Amino acid sequence: MGADDNTAGKGALKFSNRPVEIDETKTAIGKYVSLDCEFVGVGYEGKRSVLARVSIVNFYGAVVLDEFVRPEEKVTDWRTWVSGIRPSDMQNAKSFKEVQFKVGEILKDRVLVGHAVSNDLKVLLIAHPKRLIRDTSKHPAFRKLSKGRAPSLKKLAKEYLDIDIQGDEHSSVEDARACILLFRKFKDDFEKLAQAKGGKGFLKRGQGAKEKILIPAIGEA
Repeated sequence: MGADDNTAGKGALKFSNRPVEIDETKTAIGKYVSLDCEFVGVGYEGKRSVLARVSIVNFYGAVVLDEFVRPEEKVTDWRTWVSGIRPSDMQNAKSFKEVQFKVGEILKDRVLVGHAVSNDLKVLLIAHPKRLIRDTSKHPAFRKLSKGRAPSLKKLAKEYLDIDIQGDEHSSVEDARACILLFRKFKDDFEKLAQAKGGKGFLKRGQGAKEKILIPAIGEA
């Protein structure tokens, strides 16, 4: 353990004692990006989720992409209380295809950080190599907080970063930043776990009429 490392005192986690803070001056995309999405409801009683906002931040938390997405179906529940999305946000919203393409270009060959990020990828209809995914909902030490279940991002942010998120409405930028801060704090643990798994391949294709973008891993055809 180096001079800049310490023991978190929570499970077997180790963390860097360097401050993990947002630095919006460092705008280069870099190797690591964190993604989060917000959804609205369509169909009967708004029970079916569709994409309404996508945010991506870089390793330092600077915003790389933040786009509202225009649903192709009539929205029956804006879920503003949790999504933060309002009808007025759709005035300059982009089409699903346009945003999907932008996200795919950013994610290509990069390490993707997120919380239950498979849900976001499924709605985006994008596949990403498993070995390039770092999911804060799946880290074994984090799951101990919820007795083996996936912990909420809100709980992790409070427990390990001492910050409060999702106080009222959700913000995909705020959530993406919380994920990247968690990853940075425990980066060595995440990377060792990923190396031990040695996983390759893609997440399974989701169901949907739209074509899913396949993003090959580095060196994979």
